[in-house]
Amino acid sequence: MLARKIVKILHTVASAGLIGGIAAYMVLLIAVSPADIAAFANVRAAIDAISGYVLLPSMAVAVVSGLLSMMVHSPFLDKGWVWIKAALGISMFTGVLHIDNAHADYAARVSADVAAGLADPGALDKVHAGEWGTLIAVMVVALANVIIAIWRPRRIMSI
Repeated sequence: MLARKIVKILHTVASAGLIGGIAAYMVLLIAVSPADIAAFANVRAAIDAISGYVLLPSMAVAVVSGLLSMMVHSPFLDKGWVWIKAALGISMFTGVLHIDNAHADYAARVSADVAAGLADPGALDKVHAGEWGTLIAVMVVALANVIIAIWRPRRIMSI
């Protein structure tokens, strides 16, 4: 019983961290103009830090605690909604890795190079390609997982 509670707490806190991290990433993207390259580079460094210190750890804890919850509470193994959450969680994990590697980390490096005069400002255009789409997709999946966890739809197949 205690293990179930601990795993549930970990899963809930990690989910909150994940959604909060994505929201913070989005807010920072909206808040700064690429025209001020020094400020933009600083914000990109902050986004990279949020990605590395909040998004990735939260995602890892959410996926692991979700899988552990299936082990410590065996009735979950027969629930279709649990398997849907597991599949969405794994797809979300790949999205967060993509956000961290392809967007946050790369954008921080390119922005710093542009601010230092080592790269062409046009390089920043490539940084934004697909970034919002990935962020929105991961946010939608994260929110869908929370909704499914609360709603626990009974009509979704049982195994």
